[in-house]
Amino acid sequence: MGVADYPACPSLTAMFFEQAERMADRPFLWSKRNKVWTSLTWREVAGQVNLLARGLQALGLAPGDRVVLIAENRPEWLIADLAIMAAGGVTVPGYTTNTVNDNLHLINNSGASMVVVSTRSLAERVIAAALSANHPPSVIAIEPLGLMQNPGVELRNWQDLLALGSTHEDRIAAQVAATKRQDTACLIYTSGTGGAPKGVMLSHGAIICNCMGAHDLLLEIGLKDDVFLSFLPLSHSYEHTAGQFFPISIGAEIYYAEGIEQLAANMVEARPTIMTAVPRLYELMRNRILAGVERTGGSKAKLFQRAVALGSRRYREPGSLSLRERLENRMLDLLVRRKVAKRFGGRLKAMVSGGAPLNYEVGLFFTALGVRILQGYGQTEAAPVISCNPPSRVKLHTVGPPLSGVEVKVADDGEILVRGELVMKGYWGDPEASRHAVQDGWLHTGDIGLVDADGFIQITDRKKDIIVNSGGDNISPQRVEGFLMLQPEIAQCMTYGDRRPHLVALLVPDADHAAAWAAERGKPTALPELLADGEFRRHIGETVEKVNRNLSPIEKVRRFMLTAEPFTVANEMCTPTMKIRRHVIVAHYGQALEGLYEDRRG
Repeated sequence: MGVADYPACPSLTAMFFEQAERMADRPFLWSKRNKVWTSLTWREVAGQVNLLARGLQALGLAPGDRVVLIAENRPEWLIADLAIMAAGGVTVPGYTTNTVNDNLHLINNSGASMVVVSTRSLAERVIAAALSANHPPSVIAIEPLGLMQNPGVELRNWQDLLALGSTHEDRIAAQVAATKRQDTACLIYTSGTGGAPKGVMLSHGAIICNCMGAHDLLLEIGLKDDVFLSFLPLSHSYEHTAGQFFPISIGAEIYYAEGIEQLAANMVEARPTIMTAVPRLYELMRNRILAGVERTGGSKAKLFQRAVALGSRRYREPGSLSLRERLENRMLDLLVRRKVAKRFGGRLKAMVSGGAPLNYEVGLFFTALGVRILQGYGQTEAAPVISCNPPSRVKLHTVGPPLSGVEVKVADDGEILVRGELVMKGYWGDPEASRHAVQDGWLHTGDIGLVDADGFIQITDRKKDIIVNSGGDNISPQRVEGFLMLQPEIAQCMTYGDRRPHLVALLVPDADHAAAWAAERGKPTALPELLADGEFRRHIGETVEKVNRNLSPIEKVRRFMLTAEPFTVANEMCTPTMKIRRHVIVAHYGQALEGLYEDRRG
């Protein structure tokens, strides 16, 4: 196994081809075909990258041209991404959940000349967007699309493009050699939690800088023969860097998960050593584990609860366990924690959490069970990782110190500022927004926080998300929402109350919990019917009151409303990484939330 020479890497493509030469016939990319895991070697992947890049050049791709890439996590995603860059182009990742209008925005805003797409259903949305584009791009389909009568755009097949590449002059090595660290590698569009997505221009060097920082951080747990399980969307900067280019840089294998529903089974099959995920996934995993323990009951449940209790105290109060408790805790390693470890494949070194704040109680839960969870922090504009907790010194309430090569300072108003090679080149086609975001080399993150005496960063909220009530108090909505969503009764929520006397909340009850509660009482189990049930509303109200007991007076949720409609990507109320889009939710429910204040006055 070989690790890239990060300071000397001229580009991501050069790094990949050097690693492929070093790793040669070792397995690299794994995917499941017909229920069987099959792999491509480094040499095979490099060969396909070269052919596809030559095929793209044969179609007329010129240095700097943008190519949209929309596909599920699969080997072809990585191959296409690297081929676009190797041919001199700039990759523009798009989500598989994109609507026709979303795709149209990507194509028009980036000025893409080509789109690589995987399946027929995705291709139909891409073609519909391409037909309305200012300059219709050609479309390259990874899978056969069958008979599509007169699609109206130039349509190419992946295999045909590989064949075309084999007949085209091989100028890829020269193009790779000409690519510099400061050149734009990709335009990654922000998730759009606050409006229309903007294209973030990330250089090759920005992503390499991130990989170097991750390597230096994780070196203490041993980086050898590592395996990654990729399931977050590769179109998101977090997975693009941490789940694709970082594994490339350390010569690791990558398994592509079949989807969130099969994730638990895939973990057992792939046996990953490092995983990256967003907080919402950890919350779901915690709730499922607790629900399973509750169903089991008896002595096993008591042992589990004891393992959590002792493990939590060992973290919160180091050295506080008595000799008897230490011996008991070691026994629980065998009876409880080893079984938990097997659910994650049995050889997990670390799980890295990013993309949104991780609730302290969720982090403590996994830490108590022996699962090393490292909370990090970043944003697309920083390629994206800025900081992360080191394995040997985890502070769950923080996002760790800055990675190597990253400078961080706190502005007078509390905003976190970041400087280094990782900072974006700017927003595509938006110089005004670029100047506002990056001033004198410092990226203005829009996050409020502090740096403690040990250099660890603590994020308290998003600058623009902070609720300022009518009394002038600043309230962190994410903190309150985090406590609410720890409750098994509540699946999702959003707090509301800017310039209002107190907080109110929109709550999405957990459907499984609601169905079980209703079945015990002989009530209809469908969630929409339960919302009108007075007893069920009182049940949820008791949950809110339980949370309120641990909140300060200004944080307490005084009133709430329920909805059966979850916040999803489809209804645009959350991003593909499961962060809520407040402005969309407020646009839909704002009048009803305001009515909660009217009802109280009445």
